[in-house]
Order: sequence, then structure tokens, then C-alpha cells
Amino acid sequence: MPKELTLPRARTKLPEILAASVKTIFDSIGYSIMLDLKVTIDDHSGFCFGVVYAIEMAEDILDEHGYLYCLGDIVHNDEEVKRLESKGLRIIDYQQLAQLYNEKVLIRAHGEPPSTYELALRNHIELIDASCPVVLKLQNRIRNSYDKQENIFIYGKPGHAEVVGLLGQTHNEAYVFQGMEDLDLSQLPDKITLYSQTTKSTDKFYEIAGKLAAAGVEVDANDTICRQVSNRDKELRLFARKFDKVIFVSGSKSSNGKVLFNVCKETNPQTYFVSKVDDIRADWYKGGEAVGV
Repeated sequence: MPKELTLPRARTKLPEILAASVKTIFDSIGYSIMLDLKVTIDDHSGFCFGVVYAIEMAEDILDEHGYLYCLGDIVHNDEEVKRLESKGLRIIDYQQLAQLYNEKVLIRAHGEPPSTYELALRNHIELIDASCPVVLKLQNRIRNSYDKQENIFIYGKPGHAEVVGLLGQTHNEAYVFQGMEDLDLSQLPDKITLYSQTTKSTDKFYEIAGKLAAAGVEVDANDTICRQVSNRDKELRLFARKFDKVIFVSGSKSSNGKVLFNVCKETNPQTYFVSKVDDIRADWYKGGEAVGV
């Protein structure tokens, strides 16, 4: 069985659930293959505060009403979505939303474009708005820039739920790009207003702003990146160096999870991505190794 297991400090009931899930994974390793592993869970593991807030809102309503609609996966974590679906959460898409009337629908932490709120009014839908405050602030800033007729560029992933909400503030007129390779410098306006999806890399954002400025573009760079997410980069590098092996637990649909996994992988090549117990393989480990989660 694992020789050492350190659980994260509980801040809300959700991190306690996550810690228990991770403990289950490593108990299964220890008991099934009898390795003397020293397992330590990162003190900062768990969802960001925006996602925790959304899930707690959903659980409160589920406990009271028995079911609740949610527009899109409440979090990009397969196991957590399954857990909430077992409590009565019903995941729907935009097409299904248009067919709903007189129901409660949760808006997840990613936020939504104005069109979603307009549809809810027409269909007498009560929106339970769990949009992350950081995302809402960014939406307001982009809307103000749009009202001033600025040339808005958003560093983010096209089609990502948060980016869809951001684009909606500009009637889908802003330009979304993932890197310098997506930009034709010869076609850019002389002056642009630059924003970022809240979960992107801070270093990459400033690198892009610097390259644009060096190319002669006047850039009004607005750093709108969530520090709870961006600060994980340095923390994870320090954490990953401490162990023989690292297990990164994340949902398979999480863009941010994939980015942070690569941070660990770059620091410690013996890093493995898992989203459920069945993903773990016994041949990853040797007896007595230190494993970080």
C-alpha cells in the first residue's frame, strides 16, 4: 500500500471529493500490485474557484429540485460530470436549449454570449448564472472596447466555450487567434486592442504583444489572464521535479488540463495523464518510488 499520502487542505466540499477520488486511484495501485510507493498529492490540486462555485450551485439546486439543466459540460472533467449526472444534472447543447421552456438552466463558469440570455427571456427560462467573475469582468471590458469601435484581437482557442462568450460581446467581429502563426502582419491594423482567454499562458501573451509591437503594430495589451490558473505553471514545475514519477489527473476534454500536463511533462518526462482509475498501468512504477499527483 502507499507509504505516504498527503491530502490537500480542504477549502470546500468539492476539493475533499477530488482528494478522495485521487486517493482511490492510488490505493488501487498500492493494493493491486503491492508496490511500496510514496505518494504525495499537490496541496493545490483541485478545480479553480470559478468551477467550484458553479458545481456547488448545481449541487444545492439538485438537492432541492432533483434535476437541473446545464448548458454544456459544467466542467471538462468526465468523472465529475458523471457524478453530477447521477445526482440529476442534465447536460444540454444550444439546440436543446432552444426547445426548453419554463425551466431552470445553469450557466457554467465559462460564461455565455448575450444571445443565450436573449433566448432565455423568450423561452421563460430561469438562468442560474455561475459565470466566473473573472470571465464576466473580461466580457465587460471587451464590450466596452467594442462600443468604442476598437480593433479587438483575442488570444485564445477558437470554439472554446469561454471564447464563444467573449466573441458574443462583439457580435462575433473580434479576431481570435492561437499564436503568431495565425496572424498576417501585413494585414493587421496599425493599432489593435489585445485581450486573452483567461486560461492562457501569461508568458506567451506578453511574448505575442512584444512581437506585434516589434512589427510596428501599436498594441493596447490587456492582461486578462486568471492568476489562479497562470500561476500553476511555476508551481507545477517545482512540484514535478521532486518525484520519480508524476501522475496528472484531469478531464480528457480540458484544454487547460492538457496545457498544465505538458508543463509537468516538460519538467519531468516520467509524467502520465489519467482521467480515471482504468487509465493507470502497473508497469509505470518500480518499488519504492516517489510519486507526485
